[in-house]
Amino acid sequence: MRSAGDFDLLRPATPAEACTALQAEGTLALAGGTDLLPNLRRGLHAPARLVDLSAIDGFERIARDATGWHLGAGATLAALAHERALAADLPALAQAAGSVAGPAHRSAATLGGNLCQDTRCIFYNQSAWWREANDYCLKRAGSVCHVAPQGRRCHAAYEGDLAPALLAYDAEVALYGAAGARRMPLAALYRDDGAAHLTLAPGEFVAAVHVPQPAPGTASGYRKVRARSAMDFPLAGVALTLRLDGGAVVALALGLTGTNCHPLRLAGTDALLGRSVDEAWLQALGKLVAKQASPKRSTVSGSHHRRLVAVAAAQRLARELADEARHARPA
Repeated sequence: MRSAGDFDLLRPATPAEACTALQAEGTLALAGGTDLLPNLRRGLHAPARLVDLSAIDGFERIARDATGWHLGAGATLAALAHERALAADLPALAQAAGSVAGPAHRSAATLGGNLCQDTRCIFYNQSAWWREANDYCLKRAGSVCHVAPQGRRCHAAYEGDLAPALLAYDAEVALYGAAGARRMPLAALYRDDGAAHLTLAPGEFVAAVHVPQPAPGTASGYRKVRARSAMDFPLAGVALTLRLDGGAVVALALGLTGTNCHPLRLAGTDALLGRSVDEAWLQALGKLVAKQASPKRSTVSGSHHRRLVAVAAAQRLARELADEARHARPA
């Protein structure tokens, strides 16, 4: 890879200063840099300046109150993975944070950066000369999506690990922009477009995430399948929250990553409520996942294989969590 290039680096102390700086043309936000800096070295971005958000007061804060957890966007993945109280309340989130890359990456990578990381594709995440030799692609400087040449949209996949867990927990994201602070469901941060998957307005950035306290008796977890057992992005990642009452499922949510252009929360799970987790139930869950997972040929693994991986991961995790919920002591 080449040099990251020349740019100015700003380090604002307040959200308002950061927003003002980010509105300038040719400016990108910087947190941990584990996603952005490799992309700079590949020539995928050439910013005139970077805005380092780490000096904003409270940006890395992790705290719990009566309503749930407040997670600053600057909290590192290592901090999220190792916070014992958080792991007890939100095991899927702690497991997802601990599954990302290696220890050195997790000590720098942040919650906000992971939520906002760029989509990925084997035709995009390449060196500048490789992409030029292939006439670039629809996501960057080209006019054709090499994954689906007959179409007019980008199919790069979203592969962040934390978003599916937070979607399963009904998390909300706090943003700061030109109009001040606003808060919305995490799902609204994304759109189904590999080339422009975030809905952030110009100058706007993720400031924090709010996660409500799960109901007593909720079992949750995250499972990630990848080509290599470490240092790799997910072919599919599944987060699931599940609660039983008398052996029947009374609450269920599933978040999915790695297969679509955006992380998604599985729709149609209400049809699985009021039933026990048996083979018929698991087959029904698998059909929902298979229908909504939409992998394309954007990774080293075939699209149908990734769909099967997502189905198997969801079914295995659901079985494990149902067993955990059955044997849990009453709250």
